[in-house]
Amino acid sequence: MTTLSPIIEALREANAIAVLTGAGVSKESGIPTFRDAMQGLWAKYDPAELATPEAFARDPEKVTRWYDERRLRCSAARPNPGHRALADLQTWCEERGTSFTLITQNIDRFHQAAGSRDVIELHGTIWVWRCTDCGDEQEERGGPFERYPPRCACGGFRRPAVVWFGEMLPEAALRRAFEAAETCDLFLSIGTSGLVTPAADLIHIAHQHGAKTVEINTEPTPATALTDWALHAPASNILPELVHAMD
Repeated sequence: MTTLSPIIEALREANAIAVLTGAGVSKESGIPTFRDAMQGLWAKYDPAELATPEAFARDPEKVTRWYDERRLRCSAARPNPGHRALADLQTWCEERGTSFTLITQNIDRFHQAAGSRDVIELHGTIWVWRCTDCGDEQEERGGPFERYPPRCACGGFRRPAVVWFGEMLPEAALRRAFEAAETCDLFLSIGTSGLVTPAADLIHIAHQHGAKTVEINTEPTPATALTDWALHAPASNILPELVHAMD
């Protein structure tokens, strides 16, 4: 495995750091990724077939029950040392006047719970549910819904404010993410498979604009070949060690 020394040096020398995190970071908190085998009552379903507007239109009860199970699982879990290390890295950067941008594909808001600020959420969040009729959004932090799908005050169905397959990413979030990738001089890709675009494009954009690139993931990805340093180990192990060495 790559030694941490050159990455530590690159972090110290950087004027602008951008970080992209994916499901692998939250998996270490006990949250299954979309590519993990589903369990229990959901074992016979393909997540990719539930996470679509068409699936919601066909069977809103089934889709919202599945997402509510994920919401409750997130509620029972906690940020791990990898999340906390990134919050500490942001503080370290701010104290030194280094630009720091955290971009995530995750919908659980564990980064914010760990102390990260101004997180760019490319895929929305499972904590906010939006009315499909009037567009009203409401944060849902309680127990299971009383009925599925949950209803808005106007009577419309509520759906999770996440980006489903076939939907566009939030324009403002995507624009900020691309700007960060284009202007950083160090880009870290952490816990992401590198398979889902346009998030997977960010490390390529950073590389094309001359940034040094780091991959931290438990296994190689399609982006591994273009990275300057690849660390194939759990982020919750690597990141605390990396950030601790910055002091």
